[in-house]
Amino acid sequence: MPTYERFEDLPVWKEAANLYDKVDAFISDRPPGVSRSYADQLERAALSVSNNIAEGFERGTTNELLAYLYIARGSAGEVRSMLCLLERKKDISNLRSEISNLKASAESCSRQLRAWADNLQNSDIKGQRHLNDSVKARDKQIKEAGEFQKMLLDKLPSDHPLRKK
Repeated sequence: MPTYERFEDLPVWKEAANLYDKVDAFISDRPPGVSRSYADQLERAALSVSNNIAEGFERGTTNELLAYLYIARGSAGEVRSMLCLLERKKDISNLRSEISNLKASAESCSRQLRAWADNLQNSDIKGQRHLNDSVKARDKQIKEAGEFQKMLLDKLPSDHPLRKK
């Protein structure tokens, strides 16, 4: 699993940024039947997805990150809901394809956020704020022990029962 040092490198942040760009383009020439307040709320919800991913990533604990990932996921759901309601209008039939693409992008963000959150919830990682010298030393010992064990196993004959196939 890759390790990311900047939120801008996260695939889900990139998808969320693309979602915002697409929503911004969609509402830039406010479609007929779409009020200014509706367009503003749709834009804020789309922007909230990437912003909450970024804020959570910059926090110091896994629990804080998880909270922001769920907020981001909620915002992606809000975008989808608003687009579903827009689809129900009769005078937007020429925009159905564009709306469908926006909904698919919001749903992609939601699925990625859910997978990331599930992965974090099932890990022992507590976050950068908890990485003190003793934790770092323990992790280094574990890594070195694993490397040493691998080196010993590599020295065994290929037919030895301890060798992994």
